[in-house]
Amino acid sequence: MERTQRARLLWLVLLIVLAVWLFSGFNNLSAAEPLSYSEFRTAVSEGRVDAVTFTGQAVEGEFTDATTFRSQLPPEVVVGTGGIEDFLEANDVRITAEPETGGVLSLLAPLLFPLLFFVGFLWLISRQARGQVGGLSQIGKSTAKLHKPHEPSTRFADVAGYREVKEEVQEVVAFLREPDRFRKAGAEVPKGMLLVGPPGTGKTLLARATAGEAGVPFISVTGSDFMEMFVGVGASRVRDLFKTARANAPCIIFIDELDSIGRKRGAGLGGGHDEREQTLNQLLGEIDGFEGSTGVVIMGATNRPDVLDEALRRPGRFDRQIVVPLPTLQEREEILRVHTRGKPVGDDVDLKVLARGTPGMSGADLKNLVNESALIAVRSGSDVVRMRDVEQARERQTIGRERASLRLDEDEKRAVAYHEGGHALAAFLEEEADPVYKVTVLPIGMALGVTTQLPIDERHIYLRSWLDAKLRVMLGGRAAELVVLGQPTTGGQHDLVQATKLARAIVREFGMSDALGPVGYGDNQQVFLGEELARGHEYSESTAEIIDGEVRRILSTALDATVERFTDLRAGLDAMAEQLVERESLTGQEALAAVRGALTPEQRALLRGRATVTDMPETVEDAIHEAPNRVGAA
Repeated sequence: MERTQRARLLWLVLLIVLAVWLFSGFNNLSAAEPLSYSEFRTAVSEGRVDAVTFTGQAVEGEFTDATTFRSQLPPEVVVGTGGIEDFLEANDVRITAEPETGGVLSLLAPLLFPLLFFVGFLWLISRQARGQVGGLSQIGKSTAKLHKPHEPSTRFADVAGYREVKEEVQEVVAFLREPDRFRKAGAEVPKGMLLVGPPGTGKTLLARATAGEAGVPFISVTGSDFMEMFVGVGASRVRDLFKTARANAPCIIFIDELDSIGRKRGAGLGGGHDEREQTLNQLLGEIDGFEGSTGVVIMGATNRPDVLDEALRRPGRFDRQIVVPLPTLQEREEILRVHTRGKPVGDDVDLKVLARGTPGMSGADLKNLVNESALIAVRSGSDVVRMRDVEQARERQTIGRERASLRLDEDEKRAVAYHEGGHALAAFLEEEADPVYKVTVLPIGMALGVTTQLPIDERHIYLRSWLDAKLRVMLGGRAAELVVLGQPTTGGQHDLVQATKLARAIVREFGMSDALGPVGYGDNQQVFLGEELARGHEYSESTAEIIDGEVRRILSTALDATVERFTDLRAGLDAMAEQLVERESLTGQEALAAVRGALTPEQRALLRGRATVTDMPETVEDAIHEAPNRVGAA
């Protein structure tokens, strides 16, 4: 039980005890023997009563043996001359009388308990309300957290990569450290800096590192903290936030998820929100209300800059936009090195290979990948994190977990083997295709089999020939099914969706179609707050028909070309599929060796693709070769 709950319980017990004492104490002031009225008259008649005291109709007396008693006169009995007084005087009883009231305390006693109970109830309700919403007097106060100077221990050295982003914020650090030097030169640092990037790229980490490098107070708050059920609370909290910032200047204000309060105003369906707009108006006014020389720098973070109000991004407010993109190949390797620091990592773990196999992952994804690898190593009884643990974690994060309980019969396994073998064979034939790393027919995630490719280098621009090669690899599974089975299966559903998406981008976005010409229409964006509800196509219906026809033609041409090449190389496809059925998992080198062993020298010359990025670690090969035994045991 918490201390506050114990205090409340103690006060409640004290109130109850006080009430019981008040009501019982005044009614029981003495331990006198109670007598009925008849017993009282009999004792008087027998001469055993020495003295009595009347308080209204109540009687308290003393026997001749010095013991006391108490009694009550009936309403019809009169106290005084002509009443019971004559009877008492006749029996030599001394008579005294006292007022019926017992003083102010006795008058207040019946009212004291309800009053105390009511006051205690209000006190408990106030404490409860203060604990939940800070009390009515605190509800307009900012909920931002103020970190003292040097309290953020994060530094730029703790942020791997992002050299350009660090250079962007270096001048802010220099200004906060030496503001006089900038003032003498008449220079002003931007009031607001907006960090834009996908989730998990480290925007908050960069803001904390900036405050840590500058050695100034760091005030952090999220956009949703300004919104409350009461009208006007958001604007009040904005005012209190900037009041705190001015009192602690120089300092950094960091507003995370800025799009929560910074969305476009007057935005039609779902966008109109008076409270949010009042909060935004107050934020805009507060930013304009101080000069850059005051030493207060605002940093915001969002992954949706397209929905921010234009007034928020104009010069003089959040006028500097810093893009924090997904990490590059080299930056991913640096991030992995930071997260593996201090962990028992095996000698076979190649972070460069792992970085190549994690394109599109953010820093948060990579951190989770390392942690998942450690968990897998512990579950498998290993004291160190091996490359096989890292590979298993990567597959689990990108594809899904291996489903050992799902058993395929021989016909299904053979169909999956030809499908995955088709992807691998298409990659072996295409010189620009990414190298094959592993081929398996074990169910993983939602897929019945997986062909893994690892890029050698990170690409930032793509040729049409590379896109065509990627399409042929995507359709390699469908082509193998048509060549061997004579009909398609449902196993290529995901491949067709991805291939169609890529072909449509070739035609509509990249302008690589001869029928449509060098015209790009961009991608269809979802309707969001601040955007028009009704979005019309940027092209006519006849153009849409041309786009659909070109997409169909590109896909059909790629599939027909792959089917024709697979027909000539049927022996290599059969040999690789047999190996997959027997062993269930193959490395890229083993799959290539199976294909090459069944082809003639002239046919081998057609295999212009490469098998693997680098030599696969032995622990990963052992894990691949153990797969059949693991499934068989299940």
